[in-house]
Amino acid sequence: YGKNTIKFLRLHKEGKKQFVKEVEVCAHLRLTSPQEYLEGNNSLVIPTDTIKNIVLVLAKKNGIPSLEQFAIDICNHFMTTFCQVAYVKAYVQEVPWQRLHEDGVPHIHSFICVPDGIRFCEAEQCRNGPLIVFAGIKDLKLMKTTQSGFEGFYKNEHTTLPERHDRILCGEFFCKWSYGECKDFDFNCIWKKIRECILEAFAGPPDCGEYSPSYQKTVNCIQMLVLSRVPQVQVIEVVLNNTFYNVVDMKNLGLTNDKEVLVPVETPYGSCACTLGRKTFFEA
Repeated sequence: YGKNTIKFLRLHKEGKKQFVKEVEVCAHLRLTSPQEYLEGNNSLVIPTDTIKNIVLVLAKKNGIPSLEQFAIDICNHFMTTFCQVAYVKAYVQEVPWQRLHEDGVPHIHSFICVPDGIRFCEAEQCRNGPLIVFAGIKDLKLMKTTQSGFEGFYKNEHTTLPERHDRILCGEFFCKWSYGECKDFDFNCIWKKIRECILEAFAGPPDCGEYSPSYQKTVNCIQMLVLSRVPQVQVIEVVLNNTFYNVVDMKNLGLTNDKEVLVPVETPYGSCACTLGRKTFFEA
């Protein structure tokens, strides 16, 4: 049990310059006894309102140096404060506020909400067990207008999809990775590096791009690049919900439409997912 959707804004000041972190937190506990379920005995139950207030107090006292560290702080607090807690899980996601810039100069107290992917993390711990940390990015929508195709696929009497060697690749990404057992990582730096890997593997070089023979191959390229460049990541899961675009037939309008006007196919849409990890992690 626990408290979901604890939303708040943490404001931090350094002189005249101000910093913001707006987050949403879910904190869940499992107690050493199920007596509240089986017997209606609430003597060990920490009220969810108390859980909410603890999260807010931790934000006030510790700040939010990174989402991961804040999730770790939540886990540590419940494990060290309440002997009846057998397991704790904290999920934290961030509202994507970015500092405004005017003529290249960063504003001291103004921000813009940019929907270019939502950062999130999870931390969980069992009593007498290791603290495990996950992190990720969701609702990251990317598009490349060429250098993508889908050919040579299996066909039977139910296949109507034509082969394409030049199509739009567009989709919404969900990426989640595991650091394994928690260590003293620079979580902010690692998250930014992984996001850069995702964008680079998706798009390819800026002057020519990179051909994608399938959505699945693009997903794998993202995972391989992250694992090759970020040794702290042990396992990475990528889900791609893709959006298709159809070329509008304008012959009846007396026009030739050479892939200049397209309409999205909202539903049904395709999806592919893959989880990839280091061999040493799975052997352990």
